[in-house]
Order: sequence, then C-alpha cells, then structure tokens
Amino acid sequence: MRQITVTEHLLLHQKKSPAATGTFTHLLNDLILAAKLINRSVNKAGLLDILGGTGEMNVQGEAVQKLDDYANRALIHRMERSGALCALASEENADFIPVPQKFTRGDYILIFDPLDGSSNIDVNINVGTIFSILRRKSPSDQDVSYDDILQPGVEQVAAGYFLYGPSTMLVYTTGLGVHGFTLDPTVGEFLLSHPNMRIKERGKYYSINEGNHHYWDESTQKAVGYFKGKDNGLGAPYSLRYVGSLVADFHRTLLYGGIFMYPMDYKQPDKPRGKLRLMCEASPLAFVAEQAGGAASDGRRRILEIEPQALHERVPLFIGSKEDVASAIGYYR
Repeated sequence: MRQITVTEHLLLHQKKSPAATGTFTHLLNDLILAAKLINRSVNKAGLLDILGGTGEMNVQGEAVQKLDDYANRALIHRMERSGALCALASEENADFIPVPQKFTRGDYILIFDPLDGSSNIDVNINVGTIFSILRRKSPSDQDVSYDDILQPGVEQVAAGYFLYGPSTMLVYTTGLGVHGFTLDPTVGEFLLSHPNMRIKERGKYYSINEGNHHYWDESTQKAVGYFKGKDNGLGAPYSLRYVGSLVADFHRTLLYGGIFMYPMDYKQPDKPRGKLRLMCEASPLAFVAEQAGGAASDGRRRILEIEPQALHERVPLFIGSKEDVASAIGYYR
C-alpha cells in the first residue's frame, strides 16, 4: 500500500479545505519539524540531563519541567520564523507573542501547549503537544490584539496534537474529518496510518482522577457514579482508565470510545474552577472530538461555542463519545 505523507494528504484535500493553502501547508510542515525536535529530546530525556524541573513556576503557578522549557523554546523559535504566523500563544507564557518585525508575517495564529503531561516524563509516560490554529480578524497592516487571539473554538482553522510514545503520532483536523499519521523514523516522515478516525457513539471506559472525589460537587459524584454503577442501564459498569496525561487519555478515548472527564473541583472552596485551559487544551481537542463524531462540553456549554475572556481561561471538560458525554452532562442540568 502506498504511504501518504501529511503534505500529500493536504494536497488531496486542497479543493475541499480552505485551510489547505500553500501557506498553511508550510505552517504545518514547520510545526511538524518542531515536533520532531521535541520528540528527539523526549526519547533521549534520560541521557541529556533534561529530566526534572527547572526550579521555576509558569504563569499557571505550576512547576516548569526542563522538557517543558525546551519544547516551548523550540516551538517559538521554529514557528515565529515560519512566515505564516502573526502571533503565537503558549501555555507557558503569560502574554501572547507577536512575531517580530524582522521576520515575515502571515495571517495565522498558533496557540499551543508545548508538552502536555510533562509532569509524567520522569516516569516515562506518554506526553504530547496540543495545538490550535486561528486566522486573525484584523487587517494585516495592524498590530495583533487580543481581539484576534480570543476567538471561540468554532473559528479554528485546524487543531490537533502530537503524541510522543512507543510510536510518535500526529492527529489533526482542518474541519474535514480527523486523520492520524505515524512517524516512520527510517524516513523521517509522518505517514497516514489512521484515515478518517471516528469515535464510537458510546464506549466502555471512563477516565477521571478519582483522587479528587472528595472535592467534587454532588452532580459530578452522581455523573461518575453513573459510569461505575452496575444498574446504570448500560449493561455493565464502565472500566476506569486514567494516565494523567491529557493527550494520552484523550487519544485512547478517541480510539476506543468512552469519556474523559476533568470536572470543576472545590480544593479551594472559595474559588471552584476547572483546571484545563480552554484555548490550548479543551478547544483544540473539542474540535478533534467533534470532527470524529464525538462531543465536548464544560457541563453546560458546548466547548467550541465558549467565548474566551482571557488567554489562560480554565474550564471543566467532558469529552469523548457523544452518548457518554450527553449522559454525564445530564447531571448538571
């Protein structure tokens, strides 16, 4: 069987997809190059003295891992030189990053989580890079502003993730279905391995950090109890699967069906909140989920319809098989 590269796949869809322009193809190829550099470092982490933390805290108040820092710098360095972007925004940076005037600028905006799940890297668990691509709203001759950045997920041109594990994968959508590519290290290319990925209407697995059970509200406890219950009308209790790396947990859910949940908790009773970032985690994965036939909600709203109010806004997330998500969010209405 002939192996199809990402570029060839984009060319095949060029007439159907408004994203599949030469500029967009160049942008995606630069993103792939950055991911290959990150993948190389992840694979050699134990040999390059880049395990553990840097001793610094990011804008989220979380400890920065050495690989976090490397991945973030690699993406910014590569992507601001792509000629396709006017701005970038990273989970690790407090503000968005306009592309410097010394570089060619385009009309796209890249928002990313450089290394999701990096707290697990020291124990050799899958990690990944999540990305979202938007098109600016303002004229090209004006400075980029937050009005360009803070767009709802329905405005995404493309979104997806790289998964660094036993094999390295790229899963992405431009609004014409979801397609998965696996890196062939012998030729250095991502080759189409999972065309037209679809998620089951209902699965058999639920994924959640049950260590937070005592911090959940009653609705969340009932929703989780539904999937655990013997008398839930589903034939049998769901099996728990939880890695603690969003990319890995979502990828398994995409392939096998079921639901991933990260609900609001009350660890800080006066400030109940979700944990996951809307723009660089929830929104791009929601785009992928919906394009694969699934669903994504914060418990009350469709993730892709949420109007972001801040770059690092956090939300609860219920994502996966359409019927499973509907069952879970029914407890919040």
